[in-house]
Amino acid sequence: MSRRERGEKKTTYFDYNLLFIIIFLLCFGLVMLFSTSSYTSANKYGDSAHYLKLQLRNIAVGLIPMYLFAKIDYHFWKKFGLFAYIASILLCVMVMLPIPFLVRSSHGKARWLNLGPLSFQPSELAKLAVIIFLAMLLERILKQLDQFRNVIKVMLMLIPLFVVVAVNNLSTAVIIFAIAGCMLFVASRKVWPFVGIAGAGVGLIAVFTFCVGYRSTRVDAWLHPETAGDAGLQPLMGLYAIGSGKIFGKGLGQSLQKLGNVPEAQNDMIFSIICEELGLFGAVCVILLYVLLLWRMMVIANNAKDLYGALLVSGIMSHMAIQVILNIAVVTNTIPNTGVTLPFISYGGTSLVFLMAEMGLALSVSRGIHLDSIR
Repeated sequence: MSRRERGEKKTTYFDYNLLFIIIFLLCFGLVMLFSTSSYTSANKYGDSAHYLKLQLRNIAVGLIPMYLFAKIDYHFWKKFGLFAYIASILLCVMVMLPIPFLVRSSHGKARWLNLGPLSFQPSELAKLAVIIFLAMLLERILKQLDQFRNVIKVMLMLIPLFVVVAVNNLSTAVIIFAIAGCMLFVASRKVWPFVGIAGAGVGLIAVFTFCVGYRSTRVDAWLHPETAGDAGLQPLMGLYAIGSGKIFGKGLGQSLQKLGNVPEAQNDMIFSIICEELGLFGAVCVILLYVLLLWRMMVIANNAKDLYGALLVSGIMSHMAIQVILNIAVVTNTIPNTGVTLPFISYGGTSLVFLMAEMGLALSVSRGIHLDSIR
């Protein structure tokens, strides 16, 4: 006799393993952030814990959307898919307008919108918006994806967002394009169309790279960091940090390259300091943590009770994997510098908050899984 015939309810599931990995990464990130930024913080702000305090604030803020997304049924967001996509385009356009007191620039790039005492990057919202929008759309047109022209139509729908984001932030535009490609790949039963999509993506990236001077300079610095002057300083010092860490590192807090040699070490280049202080062993452990994180999300996606939930988690998993790969590739000088943070470990406000929101969404999907259906 089945559970239903006996009148028993199925036991719902919650992925505590995923939650534990997220908490562990956040705590590890705080330790490494303090170790990496203490010297710079003390010199610049007179407080060695300056960046640590800001990151604690960012985590506290991020816990709010993470809790809300985990608590609310993920189907609730389906009705806001199109709205989120259009709103993200409009907000990214606003960043391009010279609006006093609303648009904030840093390092000569206008990427932030001010909301009173806080500011955020609309491009980070765009990543989450694309995931919610595409999950809603692909569920509706799943059977139509067997035709190549419909796959192209979906990608063309994302071109306006890709263009407005790429003007100021090519790396984020690349991530958005890659997330969309991965979600389409998961939803479609055919593989060959994605070869053409990948080729088109590389072409678009090349156009946006060589049409802007500082981006082509980054390519030169990537190919010849030792002769690129200031442009090659960050990748070169990052490689020195990685090499000097050897197998087990110099020890926590013992990095020399963080003493002003690696610019913005607490942001994009924090993985190089992890390698210097914890060595190859520590770097492999960090990568394995991300592998575990992706594995838990793959389990949730495979066991989601409907296609919409599976697509949501597939998009989140793609975002996480792409961002980790790009960051480590930049730090090891495998690709040109793109300005991508290391999830949950690098210092950052908007990026961390929206990543935690995505984790809450993945946890919400896990709550819909029944224990007797897990495979």
